[in-house]
Amino acid sequence: MAATPDPWPELPSAAWKDTRDTLHLWTQVIGKIRLAKTPWLNHSWHVALYVTARGLTTSPIPDGARSFEIEFDFIDHVLWLRASDGHSRQVELRPVSVAEFYADVTIALKELGIAAAIRTMPCEIANCMPFEADTVHASYDAEYASRFWRALASAQKVLAHFRTGFLGKVSPVHFFWGSFDLAVTRFSGRRAPRHPGGVPHLPDAVAREAYSHEVSSAGFWPGGGGPVEEAAFYSYAYPAPAGFAAARAKPAAAYFNTDLGEFILPYAAVRTARDPDAALMEFLQSTYDAAADLAKWDRAALECALGEPGKVRAV
Repeated sequence: MAATPDPWPELPSAAWKDTRDTLHLWTQVIGKIRLAKTPWLNHSWHVALYVTARGLTTSPIPDGARSFEIEFDFIDHVLWLRASDGHSRQVELRPVSVAEFYADVTIALKELGIAAAIRTMPCEIANCMPFEADTVHASYDAEYASRFWRALASAQKVLAHFRTGFLGKVSPVHFFWGSFDLAVTRFSGRRAPRHPGGVPHLPDAVAREAYSHEVSSAGFWPGGGGPVEEAAFYSYAYPAPAGFAAARAKPAAAYFNTDLGEFILPYAAVRTARDPDAALMEFLQSTYDAAADLAKWDRAALECALGEPGKVRAV
């Protein structure tokens, strides 16, 4: 048997930036198909993708009397389109432009008899172009695509465990293709101030609905320009309570990024830690503690012990 791949692989930005940027746009193509076919769910939870044992999936999407699912397979490097009537199509994941990828997916959907009209302008990306016109982004390094998925899978495991310690409203652990990040969000139950909007190529109404209530949100972002170029974990509160930026986050490598208004823990600090899972959990818990305490959440009513396999929560 081959050696087990590193669950926390290196992800240096310089080595896979072009692949990362191309994948971001490919996931937007697929995410927009789910958006076009799925009834709206609070906080845009209906648009997200989910980590699988091989990559990222839409989960089943309704299509009349049947359903279909689209999955990125980062082991065999194939995009699967599978319908519940047994029919399927494949699109090879290889170095092609966003325009060609979009055309290939469109053909596969047509062959399956699936109609899904989407808005082809990317979301949450400044200075972008419609999918059908984008011949600039055309990179696919299979090794780094696989590393990215393995990092997502490892992060998902810890985020999912962290999620079990909350009784209140909490999101699934899901991948948002707009911002290209894996996230989990806890809610205090209280309304939040009206979000100002202003996200590139995203209607203000969507941002305002997403942030209609107070949140403490955390996740994994593979980097990509702006104040943080390298892959990192993040944690923020909306609205940020007074004193949040000055709170003490753990482990020692964590810091508050004033440009983002978020706590950041470099991915490299996690993957090189003696116990990466424990280091990430410490970051998630310490930054949530700061958000909940400073905003005076009803923690006694909202929280519980972390879940354990096969053990019923005591009530």
